Amino acid sequence: MLQYGPRRTSRFRPGAECPEKLRRIAGDYFDEDQLLRPVDRAIARREASSVSIFMVAVRTTGVFCRPGCPARTPRFENVTFFASAEEAARAGFRPCKRCRPSEPPGGEPDHVQQTQAERCKRCRPSEPPGGVPSWQAPLLEDLERDPARRRTDADLRRLGLDPSRVRRWFRARHGTTFHADQRARRLGLAIEEVREGASLDRAALDHGFESLSGFRDAWARLVGDAPRRSEGTPVLTLRRLDTPLGPMVAGATEAGVALLEFADPGRLEPQAEAVRRALGCLAAPGRHEWLDRLASELAEYFDGRLSAFSVPLILSGTPFQALAWEYLRTIPYGETRSYSEQARAIGRPSAVRAVGRANGQNRLAILVPCHRVVAADGRLRGYGGGLWRKQFLIDLERRQAPGAAAQAGAPAS
Repeated sequence: MLQYGPRRTSRFRPGAECPEKLRRIAGDYFDEDQLLRPVDRAIARREASSVSIFMVAVRTTGVFCRPGCPARTPRFENVTFFASAEEAARAGFRPCKRCRPSEPPGGEPDHVQQTQAERCKRCRPSEPPGGVPSWQAPLLEDLERDPARRRTDADLRRLGLDPSRVRRWFRARHGTTFHADQRARRLGLAIEEVREGASLDRAALDHGFESLSGFRDAWARLVGDAPRRSEGTPVLTLRRLDTPLGPMVAGATEAGVALLEFADPGRLEPQAEAVRRALGCLAAPGRHEWLDRLASELAEYFDGRLSAFSVPLILSGTPFQALAWEYLRTIPYGETRSYSEQARAIGRPSAVRAVGRANGQNRLAILVPCHRVVAADGRLRGYGGGLWRKQFLIDLERRQAPGAAAQAGAPAS
């Protein structure tokens, strides 16, 4: 049983790796130790990525909440999980009056009129889960108008925003401050300008750097080499994308998309570095046409309106990894295959474990659908983004696949 120690966490904090629910949803898919760690993270953090994925119910009080509710944390043995508010209500639990879990996450129903002051300021139930809150709209519009301009706290105040609130949101959501994020973005735009033929001096001044030496230092810290030695080197343009499963980071070159990974600590950095080294390129934040198309297609995918992506992909790996990844792209949307089936299909029937390792090194999550491979008995095994995400993606595709109604409840292959 999970232990919190002498001082238990005082609030539910939805995390980046939590299953939809425990035994009630997962059935025999998860071992207990695979469940407890993600749930512990879900309770230990306050992030928005889990709000629409599961509900937390407390048996001793008969109340169910959203994961981000500020109510006091109950003992773990008194907690159960449901996939939706409807399931929790059918089981006899009543909705919490603080986080209002039975109401749509994007806002209140028509018959409920609330002012901003009346909304819960702790769990913010009116904000879309996993997305960008409405209070940031002025900032996003300003960034869109002039992405290269350097912004200070005074600029944020002129937009009617509290710099501390902006800083806290960026740190909680993206692991960095707003100003650090903007420095990286401005540097990415400057690098792109230099690649197109601009001088270092012009690029530095155009993107808010006060001195050429500061620009050179920032460049070297980001790409690992001095500007002059980097000339002519291709750039892996990086962009952060918000999804219902939490933030992801995508990377693209002129040839196509080379990286799509969940922005989880310990997972993203080695994958991005592996892509950068394999392609022999620099990596910097910026805008790219392939990333714009990918963002649009991902939104359609999660809405259930897209089953096949059209963006060109770059598969950078060993010959064996390339075989394994190419097979993944042949698995039909809404279906699953076993690791042993994958090994036989690529002509290596005894390399089941090697196939699993190759899938784990896939750097194009969702686009190269390694989530569609399960154990021979149907259990979920090994997914870099977490088993809860793997289950979510499989369920999403099964619901939307042609003939889903007739196949409802069918076991995994």
